[in-house]
Amino acid sequence: MPFVRIDALGTDPARLAALGEAVQDALQETLGVPPEDRFQVLTGHDGVTSTLRHGDYLGIPKDDSIVFVAVTLRAGRGAERKRAVHRRIAELVHERTGTAPRNVVITLTENGDADWSFGYGRTQYAPAGEGPAGAPS
Repeated sequence: MPFVRIDALGTDPARLAALGEAVQDALQETLGVPPEDRFQVLTGHDGVTSTLRHGDYLGIPKDDSIVFVAVTLRAGRGAERKRAVHRRIAELVHERTGTAPRNVVITLTENGDADWSFGYGRTQYAPAGEGPAGAPS
């Protein structure tokens, strides 16, 4: 955990990789996520068969370099830590891809221990009689 989805319009594999690295590094720096704890879905949309829609919500102008970052993580972080995550993701995405911070849209969605399975169909964070670390019992 966390689980990250990144969607970008008209992007190439190098930009997608840089976006993934930027988000992972921000999570490590601000939340202490271990480096090996990486679960990401990186999707580039071609604007024809798949696309992204956006407006200038809250007076913040957007353009086609927009990036949507959705992070699902276990509950328990306060507003200040979440602000730090938002800030650092925007900074690193800008630094590594040139994407203007105004074009980085981030959502954090929290859930509980019983909402995660990392393999074997086991609930590793809330084991209720399962074998060690998700091994089949």
